[in-house]
Amino acid sequence: MGFRLPGIKTASFAANQVSSKSVDVPKGYLAVYVGEKMKRFVIPVSYLNQPSFKNLLSQAEEEFGYDHPMGGLTIPCSEDVFNSITSGLNRQ
Repeated sequence: MGFRLPGIKTASFAANQVSSKSVDVPKGYLAVYVGEKMKRFVIPVSYLNQPSFKNLLSQAEEEFGYDHPMGGLTIPCSEDVFNSITSGLNRQ
């Protein structure tokens, strides 16, 4: 169905790391899928207000509309681009 509002963390909940699909997303975070291999990231919902992340969301809307096959939000960019953008957000 649509996408859930959870955020970038991993099993250890460190930014920019992949988490297991079976690990629940903590409150205040969002699960997103990125890249050709649809790698799962859990990011803070605060990223949704950042201009660079809003650009990624616009791209996702253009490519996928509101139908995200992985159950989470699908971001149509490479993992490298995603990591670059989110690492900049982590420093703010």
